[in-house]
Amino acid sequence: MKRIDVPCMIDIEQTPESLHAHAIPEGIKIRPGDRVLVHGAPSHIGYGERVSLHCTATVIRANAFGRFWTRATSFLAFTALYEVGFERRDSV
Repeated sequence: MKRIDVPCMIDIEQTPESLHAHAIPEGIKIRPGDRVLVHGAPSHIGYGERVSLHCTATVIRANAFGRFWTRATSFLAFTALYEVGFERRDSV
């Protein structure tokens, strides 16, 4: 497996307006099946805080089978959503 170290921007927020954590590797396109390991990110922040920082991330590239498998299983998981709420109800 190919490993690539890249800079990464991290944005974490835990406020009444938003609860999110984003890690955005810079200078590289993430493809299906790739894994991203972020180094140096805080494990938690206090309520009402927002943290933005730069750190390093390691991108582990998926092989051809890994990319295929990720696309196939994600398509099947997505199509399962079509079944929700579209079933016919019988009259009572």
